[in-house]
Amino acid sequence: GRLLKPDGLGLIQAITIEDHRYEQAVRSVDFIKRHIFPGSFIPSIAALLAAKTRSCDLALVHLEDFGPSYARTLHAWRQRFLAQREQVRAQGFDERFARMWEFYLAYCEGGFLERSIGVAHLLLAKPGYRVAPIALGTNTDPYQPIEGEWRITRSILEVLAETDHPVAITTKSDRVVRDIDILAPMAAKGLATVCVSVTSLDAKVARTIEPRAPTPERRLAAVAKLAAAGIPTYVSIAPVIPAITDHEIEHLVARAAQAGARHAFFIPVRLPHEVAPLFRAWLDTHYPERAGKVMAIIRSLRGGRDNDPDFFTRMKGQGPWAELLRVRFHRACRLHGLNLDRPRLDISRFRPPKGPQGELF
Repeated sequence: GRLLKPDGLGLIQAITIEDHRYEQAVRSVDFIKRHIFPGSFIPSIAALLAAKTRSCDLALVHLEDFGPSYARTLHAWRQRFLAQREQVRAQGFDERFARMWEFYLAYCEGGFLERSIGVAHLLLAKPGYRVAPIALGTNTDPYQPIEGEWRITRSILEVLAETDHPVAITTKSDRVVRDIDILAPMAAKGLATVCVSVTSLDAKVARTIEPRAPTPERRLAAVAKLAAAGIPTYVSIAPVIPAITDHEIEHLVARAAQAGARHAFFIPVRLPHEVAPLFRAWLDTHYPERAGKVMAIIRSLRGGRDNDPDFFTRMKGQGPWAELLRVRFHRACRLHGLNLDRPRLDISRFRPPKGPQGELF
């Protein structure tokens, strides 16, 4: 697959054996393996497709068997061979050699006519869609209050569940537990994870930072329900605001572990573009006595700026403050047994939607 251009095609031509005879043929040695092609191997269509599935993501776009046509070719070869038998002897080949090859050509012709063996063309192409986990909630929370009425996220999950497509959800809402009936069976197949964001354990602080989001206790209760249902659950400690919420890191990690989360991560507060003036106004309203200190630490985390747009550092910060946050967070995770492994979502199960006609094959 890596060698094909995006619109490239690959063709496999193979002599094949019936699927139900494949295992026996692999274990046995017939006339052809013994006398004509020692060590040879004839796959079945099912074996070829299974090998393709294990080794690449190429899609089968056409399959054709032309065994009967190949039988005609072998018949013509045999007739020409018999017509030139004297010339074969003149080149030093004995009667035993000639009879063996006559038998071989007749043997294969009969096999193709009876369809016990065939000649297949398998046309392969790069898939128009390459499966990768879909992330819901990285930009806009998928469990806004209107979800209770419109159920848009649930309808998306229903399609993903039908097609065995992996999904990773990030949300600040406990409304996600309403979809446990879909997410739990998906998680059992390695197809779903959920990350619940918890900024602070202090309800007052949480209310000022995220005024319309569920309380911290409701979010942690959601973590417990998700974990109890067997769904790999993360807790995101974000945003960590220095001098306002950073002192809670250890407590948040402990509560996440107590609720049953297996993993956690944190993100220092980011102030991209239009967010910076809104954040400054929020500081002046709720924490005027700390506004200067908070912004000074943020600039320390962001290389002297309000925001660091660099892809590799914007999520973790830089400098002494960032290192201190990392050390505290990792120690807390080790203490409470978080982040011991990293679940990988399974992309091998995906199958395209059935469509209005259903599955024809």
